[in-house]
Amino acid sequence: MQDAQHGDLAALLRSWRDRLSPIDVGLPAGDSRRASGLRREELAALAGLSVDYVVRLEQGRARRPSAQVAASLARALQLSDTERDHLFVVAGLLPPSPREVPSHIPPGVQRLVARLGESPLAVFTASWDLITWSPLWAALLGEPVRPAGGGRPNLIRSLFTGAALHDGEAAIVSRSGSVDAFGASLVADLRRVHGQYPDDRGVDALVTELTAANDTFRELWQSGAVGEHQSERKVVHSALVGDVELDCDVFSVAGTDLRIVAYTAATGSEAAAQLDFLRVSAVAALPVA
Repeated sequence: MQDAQHGDLAALLRSWRDRLSPIDVGLPAGDSRRASGLRREELAALAGLSVDYVVRLEQGRARRPSAQVAASLARALQLSDTERDHLFVVAGLLPPSPREVPSHIPPGVQRLVARLGESPLAVFTASWDLITWSPLWAALLGEPVRPAGGGRPNLIRSLFTGAALHDGEAAIVSRSGSVDAFGASLVADLRRVHGQYPDDRGVDALVTELTAANDTFRELWQSGAVGEHQSERKVVHSALVGDVELDCDVFSVAGTDLRIVAYTAATGSEAAAQLDFLRVSAVAALPVA
């Protein structure tokens, strides 16, 4: 029974990879492809895994992926929630609990990010862990930086500890409120999430860490304020193009509490021209397939 289960995992991974269009993950389809699905090296890059490990999984030689690896594969393969849970089961893992902050990106949201990749766009969890982003997001703000201890970059941790969220991070100034108001809004938002997902150990650890490390966070947390972070207009100080004034909008994904954060500029504006310049720079920096 156990061998059949592992064989099911290998076969499922191959079939899910074969059905996923490169276009839906932001890759060119190309004329030289022998099959319509993703290549193994493309899946490995999307999931943050080695090509060798993906090969071993698909051949049934690697049989016990960790929960983190399973979650990465589910996102990269654009699985539905039901398929994601099945992947966990056949890998011998417990599916994520509904009382924990969701980090799985639904296929529709992933396609949206891929097809709107010409905008600075990123997806965060409800507790403001950065999950995925467009090339123009990285061109504008810098490549996201993973914490030294592992895990994902977190916006609230970055704000209250000074830990880098992006490599060579651009300075961001709110047009509609001060840095203090921005921080207060995020902490009130985090308290709402903390109550909504009482079993999430990551949120508990983040609150414990920041309460001990930062007096301002501790005061804001102890105030008991509860709220939801709203969209606002911002100025990004970019080393490449100077100050860029943009609308920063936050969209919530129903059923997952994911946050899609998008920076946009009016057509014909100076900011739009600056984004066009960054867009060309971002495309030029992409590796040649």
